[in-house]
Amino acid sequence: MASPYTALEARFRRLADIEGAISVLSWDQAVCMPKGGGRVRGDQLATLRRLAHDTLSSPDTAALLDEALAQDGLDPWQRANLREMRRRHVRATALDPAIVEALTRATNGCELVWRDARAASDFAMLRPHLEEVVRLTREAAGQVGAGLGLAPYDALLDEFQPGLRSAEVERLLAPVEAALPAMIDDALARQRPAVPPKGPFPVERQRALGRRLIERLGFDFDHGRLDESTHPFCGGVPDDIRITTRYREDEVVSALMAILHETGHALYEAGLPRDWRGQPVGDARGIVIHESQSLLMEMQACRSAEFVGFLAGELARTFGPDPAFAPENLAALYRRVERSLIRVDADEMTYPLHIVLRWRLERALLAGDLALADLPAAWNEAMHELLGIVPPDDRHGCLQDIHWPVGGFGYFPDYTLGAMLAAQLFQAALRDVPELRTSIAAGDMAPLLGWLRRAVHGHGSRPDWQELVVEATGAPLSPEPFLAHLRERYLGGV
Repeated sequence: MASPYTALEARFRRLADIEGAISVLSWDQAVCMPKGGGRVRGDQLATLRRLAHDTLSSPDTAALLDEALAQDGLDPWQRANLREMRRRHVRATALDPAIVEALTRATNGCELVWRDARAASDFAMLRPHLEEVVRLTREAAGQVGAGLGLAPYDALLDEFQPGLRSAEVERLLAPVEAALPAMIDDALARQRPAVPPKGPFPVERQRALGRRLIERLGFDFDHGRLDESTHPFCGGVPDDIRITTRYREDEVVSALMAILHETGHALYEAGLPRDWRGQPVGDARGIVIHESQSLLMEMQACRSAEFVGFLAGELARTFGPDPAFAPENLAALYRRVERSLIRVDADEMTYPLHIVLRWRLERALLAGDLALADLPAAWNEAMHELLGIVPPDDRHGCLQDIHWPVGGFGYFPDYTLGAMLAAQLFQAALRDVPELRTSIAAGDMAPLLGWLRRAVHGHGSRPDWQELVVEATGAPLSPEPFLAHLRERYLGGV
């Protein structure tokens, strides 16, 4: 007869299969599902999420957890796995299964409407659907918060980054929010003009270049795909990773950098401990860690002077000679600071202020301090306050992101905390791998990936996220390495 712990491993392996199916179905919906399939896909996803929730919250799971906690002979990885199993079980039992189904249907439908509303710049089209998502999210956050002894918004933060709390977000964001306005002014005054490359840039050539580059980063096309979607993302499972981007034929920067960004996510998934696939301890250690991997690859490594020099040759070979492909000009293009409207296209210096905006507004929405009808005006006011610009329409304002339509409240802060961690990790990698800049200049990312495998990927969810940061870098997460990186790259170290 199997031990309680062994029985739990089998149960969570089945749960991982359900969650993997959800991820691939969600990728299919974003990439190639016909528009008319939305309703049935919503039903499929709701059923699978209900199955996953029922597995997690069942009395049998609770009994096995109690028995396994008293079991002798478990090694440190098994103990950590048991801890992660219990964490997920406690969250699930705090949540009404009916809310799980209702929220899945509401977010699925809202995301489909968002696509059309965004294209039409019509917030009124989205509003009733987003009202329902906000209502159900507020209810779910209240239930989970009560079960975990957390404030509702902290319960949402904890879903994406276990252990993260509002007070820590405030502590880490405040110095960045305070420092950036003057730094942005200084960077704008210092930056030199850059000449954009002459298009058009055929999509097929962009796709081929992206494929070559991400193979150099370490992406394995025997276990992954590159496709197109409205919003770039990384999904699937560690042995079947799906990344997407979106292309424009009039410029080549946004799609290429989105591909490199999503490949950082993909490499993290592929590098998770193989012996623990299908178990909670083998999963990624939260979204702050995940975002650090994408931002380290895109912003720290692939926008470095070394990689830009390598990329210049690749662009010329792909699209033909162009003086704009000179490394100095490319560096100026890829490091251009601009008060822009769209978060996903923002430079790394202004990006955190986009996050501060969303961090403020989503907390106000969920607390009931901001009516959804007032969201477009509140968004525009905050954009003017933080970045000095006002969106001309809702497509460039409150409709630009997919996160709220799909219920991703509590996710946005993880982007900037991930940027902080990316800077801190890259600093540690440079310390530990003396030849790193030389290898990046040759387009060889193997030394960097090898360090990340050892320092981050291979640990899965064994340590908590703060422990992982200290183990990898030697210090707790701090905004200072990120601010130092911005000063060095954009202000000459001042």
